Amino acid sequence: MPPTPKPIIRRKYDAAFRTEALRLAGESRSTQAAARALNINPKLLYKWQKEAQTPVAAALGAGLDPATAAELRQLRALSRRQAQELEILKKAIAIFSQTPDQ
Repeated sequence: MPPTPKPIIRRKYDAAFRTEALRLAGESRSTQAAARALNINPKLLYKWQKEAQTPVAAALGAGLDPATAAELRQLRALSRRQAQELEILKKAIAIFSQTPDQ
């Protein structure tokens, strides 16, 4: 008689874990890296990101024309990128300021 396969057990994540995962994914350089760090499927994290953006986008999209909404998305993306670049520069300054003078 062949061995019976184990039933698939789905893990359930509470709202606090999801919030922390989304925060980590936002601060991380990639969503996949954040998913690996949390030991969850990257597709699940992408799904949570999409769900988190949907209500906000729907609320904002109702009051904005398409051109303004597109510009807002571009400005937010630029802001995120500049914040990441600033963090990288801060870390570089911290590293180089610790080296002994020669």
